[in-house]
Amino acid sequence: MKKLFLLLMISACSFRPIFSGDKTDVYVAPISGINGIELRNSLNAQFGGIHEQNAKYTLTVKLDEPVTQYKAFERAGDAVWQEVKLNATYVLKQGDKEIATSKESAAESYTFVRYLVASNASYNNAVMNTIHQLSEKISMRVITEIQKQESK
Repeated sequence: MKKLFLLLMISACSFRPIFSGDKTDVYVAPISGINGIELRNSLNAQFGGIHEQNAKYTLTVKLDEPVTQYKAFERAGDAVWQEVKLNATYVLKQGDKEIATSKESAAESYTFVRYLVASNASYNNAVMNTIHQLSEKISMRVITEIQKQESK
């Protein structure tokens, strides 16, 4: 009963979740590099699919190269834990008008082992997870800015 009452109260105040299933008309410009391709694909998925260049909004993203940092060492001094960090700056435009610009970062830790194949797989998984985190952060901010623009 309490849940039903809460649902009725929320619907009465015209509350609408940010990710309410609406497709957002955002063209994501190509992002350089393999990680850029992955980030662009992830952003397009967040915005409901690929949009044409004549979309209402255009998102331009510059993705920096991944930065790794040692986080833990064995007694012998060998690294056993690392962190990969990605930084992205982006600009959201409506036509020629810049409506938002910002910088986002995401990081993921991974195990660094002596076996080359396992280390590479661990690193690649960490990079992919970081790209998806970055995509979620950017898309949430972009959708928020778009909703601000459209409510004016």
